[in-house]
Amino acid sequence: MKKIINRKTIAGLLAILIFSISMTFVNEKDVKTTSGSTLSNEKIGWGIKRNDNHEQPDVGSRNKQLLDNADGLCLGNKDQKIVYLTFDNGYEAGYTSKILEVLKQNNVKATFFITAHYLNSQPELVKQMIDEGHIVGNHTVNHKSMPSLTEEQIKKEVMDLHQAVYEKYNYEMKYIRPPMGEYSEKTLAVTNSLGYKTVMWSFAYEDWDEKNQPNEEKSKQKILNNLHNGEIILLHATSKTNTNILDSVLKEIKAQGYEIRSIDEFVN
Repeated sequence: MKKIINRKTIAGLLAILIFSISMTFVNEKDVKTTSGSTLSNEKIGWGIKRNDNHEQPDVGSRNKQLLDNADGLCLGNKDQKIVYLTFDNGYEAGYTSKILEVLKQNNVKATFFITAHYLNSQPELVKQMIDEGHIVGNHTVNHKSMPSLTEEQIKKEVMDLHQAVYEKYNYEMKYIRPPMGEYSEKTLAVTNSLGYKTVMWSFAYEDWDEKNQPNEEKSKQKILNNLHNGEIILLHATSKTNTNILDSVLKEIKAQGYEIRSIDEFVN
């Protein structure tokens, strides 16, 4: 009887050992969230295939499906001439005051995605954005690629900025744009659990290098040639080119029959 018990005990220990070893070979891209579900943490870089025919661009079927599953935004209704204007503000290059002035003159509300550095260095501009009816979105504390972070680090990157904005302005942010457009199924789920809706884009161009700004006329034509129904426009507020052409671009968008709406008025 003693030998039988020992054999059973040994068999049980071996089973536990085999299970433990097998778990170490679980794909590192599969991450278990606090909700208990296993989601992929494979890094995806958001990208679009631009065209010049005013049709909605190709954002990639897998990308679109993942974003749709997470109730995120990248393309609005394909039958309505509505566009949405967004800016990324990682730091201030001296142009945002002018951008805000042009937006007010054209009665356009935009969304500004800010980092903690921007909040800490430009609190008056952030206050002006809020006071003038624009949306302030979360671009995280340190602008790190979210799939490279643990779940707890993601929460800290998002909620530390959320709390700081709330304490300064009594303003609750609810939209997030992942830094560098990099995300995963897991990061979408984590930010969703924090009450955030992810906002990507269906148009962007090479405007982000402050020291190598694109030609103004060519940039204006690129923006206008790619107008499409349901468009979410991404511009960088660090761009001198964007600042100089913004007034004429907004006027031309309206002249072509498009309505420029706030993300709060998004139409699927």
